[in-house]
Amino acid sequence: MTLKSTLPRVILPGLLLVLSSAALATQSGGDLPSGDEIARLINARDDGAVASRTIVMELTEKSGKSRVRTTRSFRKDFGEERRIVIFYDEPRNLEGTAFLTYDYPQVELDDDQWLYLPALRKSRRVSGSERGDYFMGTDFSYDDMKQETRVSLDEYNRSTLGVEEIDGRRLYKVEAVPVSDEIAEELGYSRVVSWVDPEIWMARRSEFWDTRGKRLKTLEFRDISQVEGIWTPHILAVDNHQSGHRTLFTISDVDYTSTVSDRLFRREALGRGS
Repeated sequence: MTLKSTLPRVILPGLLLVLSSAALATQSGGDLPSGDEIARLINARDDGAVASRTIVMELTEKSGKSRVRTTRSFRKDFGEERRIVIFYDEPRNLEGTAFLTYDYPQVELDDDQWLYLPALRKSRRVSGSERGDYFMGTDFSYDDMKQETRVSLDEYNRSTLGVEEIDGRRLYKVEAVPVSDEIAEELGYSRVVSWVDPEIWMARRSEFWDTRGKRLKTLEFRDISQVEGIWTPHILAVDNHQSGHRTLFTISDVDYTSTVSDRLFRREALGRGS
């Protein structure tokens, strides 16, 4: 049983604040928390057992031409398994498109992802070899969409590079390198450097390098505020340094308390749009 599942939500934020203070105290003594410890604290952060939200995706080409998609996103924990589904409402040519993820806690199991395309009237499984591909024209990979604000604990080796002050905040600088060349090829990254805020245990910025060691993209989590006691980013911005493409997710109507039906997360529900 996980720490998160045994403590009520009102206790967990306070506990994480204590852990944050302890980590900073350790830092002042000359030692930094390990990269793995920081990763575990990121994943232990309360982000809600259920969530619903509206995500407006703005995709901008290097030329400045933009496209906008409006989606509804739902997330729910089934024990230690996490499921996420996204339904496209606009534009009309994408209405009815849906994306479903099953994120399993068992390391030995490959996560399941399906993409439903209304023109085909069926869903297709996204293979493990595709998880590093870009999702629906965005600068997020299929794997990025699954992680949200969490991180993979078993696919990276992490080290804490130091502490940097950005915008008046003291952030841990953490480097993550895939555990093998095979994993790097699947993820599409050879290195990720993140700046993690120990007050909320969330990365505020991450830099990604491709498998050739070239700087690929920058992801920023912005407009972070509490919704129903849970720290929530309302803007996710990605700049692709190689293509000049930009992705902006604007998140609204965030709800962590309303009931989310289990049926939304069934593969056969994708074509119904709800």
